[in-house]
Amino acid sequence: MVMDIGYYIIMGIVALISSAVSGKLKRKFKEYSGIHLRNGMSGAEIAEKMLSDHGIYDVKVISIAGRLTDHYNPQNKTVNLSEGVFHQRNAAAAAVAAHEVGHAVQHAQAYKWLTMRSQLVPMVSISSKFSNILIMVGLVMGLTSSLGYWALAAGAAMFGMATLFSFVTLPVEYDASNRALAWLENKHMVTREELAASKDALKWAARTYLVAAIGSLAMLLYWVMRLMAANRD
Repeated sequence: MVMDIGYYIIMGIVALISSAVSGKLKRKFKEYSGIHLRNGMSGAEIAEKMLSDHGIYDVKVISIAGRLTDHYNPQNKTVNLSEGVFHQRNAAAAAVAAHEVGHAVQHAQAYKWLTMRSQLVPMVSISSKFSNILIMVGLVMGLTSSLGYWALAAGAAMFGMATLFSFVTLPVEYDASNRALAWLENKHMVTREELAASKDALKWAARTYLVAAIGSLAMLLYWVMRLMAANRD
């Protein structure tokens, strides 16, 4: 077997936890979509208001297709909100919209973790394409051969770059949520009930990134242990 049982155990555990957190996130957003904002503002209006309050006027708020596809694009300075978030007027939409604007604020203020993540993007885009290929080549050729060993080592190093990226992403996401919630509360954009819902929604959204980072680290450690075991042999 090219892959041993340890690989499948790690992949299975990570997949189960990721599925559970993702399912919980979807249920939370569905629940909080039923809490309509007392101020009557849509997600798009929340986003535009938060941008204005931070003196940011060169970022556009646009609607995109999909569900939970919301993101901030620093290259063209756009806050991209899924159709539901863009149009709806509930606690879930407010949380997501404010969170994505939180990234725009980070960009405007040159937040160091966002800058670091942006610098890693070109390297990660390349390493992610070749890491799995090199790992498979190394395993197929066998770690007892010099070429197989170094192919796996190179693949693991590239996988390590993706792992680093996933951990750098964590402070970026948590900080964006903190900025969003602070603004929603300080500007009295939401009621206490709406704020509590927004906090819970963003908490579960952040956990998806946390699970991804831990899963990536687990797989990296697995490949490192395989290399160490082969080196001892």
